[in-house]
Amino acid sequence: MKKILASVLIACCVLPAGAQLGSPIGAAPAGSGAGVHSPNSPFKPLQERPDVLSWNFLTAIKTKNVNNRLLPVFPSGVQALNKKTQRVQGFMMPLQPGENQKHFLLSSVPLTCSFCVPGGPESMVEVKTKTPVKYSMEAVVVEGQFAVLEDDPYGLYYRITDAVPVK
Repeated sequence: MKKILASVLIACCVLPAGAQLGSPIGAAPAGSGAGVHSPNSPFKPLQERPDVLSWNFLTAIKTKNVNNRLLPVFPSGVQALNKKTQRVQGFMMPLQPGENQKHFLLSSVPLTCSFCVPGGPESMVEVKTKTPVKYSMEAVVVEGQFAVLEDDPYGLYYRITDAVPVK
């Protein structure tokens, strides 16, 4: 399990061509950032909802280079979410086989390739649920204890624990 998570996150942390230190990881031209995916995708993009955290809000971070590592620099509004109950909407990225998942990643964009990661760590939230959630290729919403991660060993920026699915 840890090897799978580490592999996914290593793939996420590679800076795209043209990206610079100090700019948001995965900074992309307009129309190609978090929550935007190929027009050829069979999946509908996420619709903004007032009852869930906005991916535009979560992905608006900067990074800093500390000892040859890129670490997130969170705006005060994002830091204020730490240790509070929050809702996040996204597409499931299972970390283990099976129909029911207790530990997975939520992504701002759907998977279009089983070997490709759809975005960087700013566009994913690690989710650990109280009870298993049935895998879905459609967007799901979970609610739980939100954590803003300053220096996660796997390179994650966000985590929700004790999560439950929300209709």
